Amino acid sequence: MSPDTTDPHSWQDREFLLIVALLMSSTVLAINMILPAFEQITLEFALPTATRAGLALGALYAGLAVGQIVLGPLSDTIGRRNTLSIGLLTFMFGSVISGLSPRFEILLVGQIILGFGLGAPRVLTIAIFRDRYSGPRMVRAMSLVMTMFVITPTFAPSLGQEIVLKLGWRSIFAAYLIFGLVLLAIVQWRLPETMHPSLRRAFDFVSVKRTYQTIATNRQALSYAMALGIITGPFVAYLNLSQQIFEFQYELGTFYPLLFAILSLWLGVASLMNGLLVTRTGAERIVTVLILLLIFGSIIALGGMVYYAGNIPISMFVGYASLFLFCLGFLIVNLNALAMQSLAAYAGAGAAFVGALSTLLSIPIAILTGELTQSSTMPLALCFFISASVALGIHLTSTKRTRHVAHGPK
Repeated sequence: MSPDTTDPHSWQDREFLLIVALLMSSTVLAINMILPAFEQITLEFALPTATRAGLALGALYAGLAVGQIVLGPLSDTIGRRNTLSIGLLTFMFGSVISGLSPRFEILLVGQIILGFGLGAPRVLTIAIFRDRYSGPRMVRAMSLVMTMFVITPTFAPSLGQEIVLKLGWRSIFAAYLIFGLVLLAIVQWRLPETMHPSLRRAFDFVSVKRTYQTIATNRQALSYAMALGIITGPFVAYLNLSQQIFEFQYELGTFYPLLFAILSLWLGVASLMNGLLVTRTGAERIVTVLILLLIFGSIIALGGMVYYAGNIPISMFVGYASLFLFCLGFLIVNLNALAMQSLAAYAGAGAAFVGALSTLLSIPIAILTGELTQSSTMPLALCFFISASVALGIHLTSTKRTRHVAHGPK
């Protein structure tokens, strides 16, 4: 299907966007539903701290990175729909292993397999967008989908907590299995194949290596993939630490899932606003303004933490969390779109490269932040400040280089 041939107001296009939103939400669902289970996992496997249980999420991210690298190029050979089916079957297999795991190490293996399977919907939703849309329309469509899919993190922790309290943490993976089956049926029966047969490429080591080498030399894709990974690192840390911060550091108890859900709505607000603004303002300008806002907000938060010699009052932290989630709602969409802008000929492998590189960069940042954030949220705010500053430097350098190439040397 050629780009920009769809009517966004048609039923078919609305159905298409809804399906893509469901696929995109599968990764967020798997990440957020398991968060309330960390306490039970810690007790059952006699782990030293609840932070150690967070390694299950780290294992999922590791599998997610590898899955994107493999399944992205595979989709350029066998098509998006077939690859999505393989990924969803792998996701369900990993869910079974995780749910039946007798030891924590087996749970980590199951999470790696589960994450590998999630690499398909994670990377192919971006590739499908690139198949079907281009330019500002791609960013706008992504923003609309982000607005729909942001509902997932608002209810996922609460749903996960209900399942954990009533049925135990292993039932989380039974829910994943059911969700995977539903998605597989939708992909087989309702999702059209978006990749034109003439664009399919061979899938072998030499071809894949050559494709990735070509993509890696694309400075715009490389720069924005790095910026995306660096700036999402503290966001992943926030997701991992959310229960520890709200339930234990601020002693909110069972009120945590509700507050987490309310805060997550800022991602949706930002995505909706981005869809309205991007065609008039441009993705590059939006990225510049929102990174500067995130840096400024982090400086204020750090100042407050120094003043209070540790955690700032809960009202101030909620304000700061609202700010960085609002900024990320803009930045994740636009950095993804800017990274994919020049990769139309390699949509599957390109989305895999961007997704894998950004994931691999975000994992160590998130782990380091998690290890430092034991009794104070200051390391989290400091991580946001440093990551946003580095991402801004990368963005400005890439923008300057792009303009220099476009206008030529003076």
